[in-house]
Amino acid sequence: MSTKDWILHLDLDSFMASVEILRHPELRDRPVIVGGNGDPTVPRTVVATASYAAREHGVHSGMPMRTALRKSPDAVFLPSDMPAYEAASAQVMDTLRRFPITLEIWGLDEAFIGARTDDPFELARTLQKAVLDETGLTCSIGIGDNKHQAKLAAQFQKPAGISQLTSDQWPAVMGPRPTSALWGIGAKTTTKLADMGLHTVADLAAADPRELARRFGPTNGPWLRYLALGKGEAGVTDTPWVPRGHSHETTFTTDLTDAAAIREHVTAFARQLAGEAADEGRDVIRVTVKVRFAPFITQTRQTKLDTPTTDPDPIQAAALAALDRFTLDRAVRLLGVGVEYANR
Repeated sequence: MSTKDWILHLDLDSFMASVEILRHPELRDRPVIVGGNGDPTVPRTVVATASYAAREHGVHSGMPMRTALRKSPDAVFLPSDMPAYEAASAQVMDTLRRFPITLEIWGLDEAFIGARTDDPFELARTLQKAVLDETGLTCSIGIGDNKHQAKLAAQFQKPAGISQLTSDQWPAVMGPRPTSALWGIGAKTTTKLADMGLHTVADLAAADPRELARRFGPTNGPWLRYLALGKGEAGVTDTPWVPRGHSHETTFTTDLTDAAAIREHVTAFARQLAGEAADEGRDVIRVTVKVRFAPFITQTRQTKLDTPTTDPDPIQAAALAALDRFTLDRAVRLLGVGVEYANR
């Protein structure tokens, strides 16, 4: 294999559950489910991570904890411990930084790696061994010509596998798969594509870009076909990510029906976000309010500020103005407020 630039995607296997099993070795062969405060009977809490033993029972991330309890009643349920996961993640990333690679961190449990090598599989094996030796954690690694391919390949052989997906391999490997197999295409988009007769990645790759643009918009439509053709970002950067904004939200154990209480929560979030923006030295330019009505209808409204600011009063006023554009005639189960920062 000739020397060239490769992109690898490293994905830590069932990360939070694996960290907990390292802390509690007696749980190694048991189903372990992490989420909320560890009590699966608390309503509206979801699974953060499930061990592979729990996944064999049909448990997966994002599933309601009560559902996970029904599927795996003998599982060990543990509360999320974010400081422990952050420390474990930092140890992994510090281990990777010792190698002659470009490391782009995408979260606690995943990173893209850029490297020039004639043997990406040997590099992947070396990285896997280093992470395991230093942290006790296993990881799966995907190899590709771009981030999209590497991200998908990392899911092919989990846990602790190494897989490759390149542009040459793309039509044979991905063409027959459903459109939902692509990174960034969810259930709603899959349904809309199926309504157009586009069921597989190959179908979408061969679709008329004009029809896609009419159905999904001039930007999103062509982007969907771009994904189906196996294309994606080919650069990896180690420049620290600067957030474009921040948000807070909460799901209520009892639905809110009192308008005054709803306004109080929105106000509190808005003023908290204003303080955080000031601490970061970032001006707020736009405020978004998110409301999820019972049973599960989610809507958002935005308000743009007249001038960028960290003053909590106009940020609060913008959040309440956005809230006023909702029709609050149903019970509210979730409220969230987000702010967008001005570019630096």
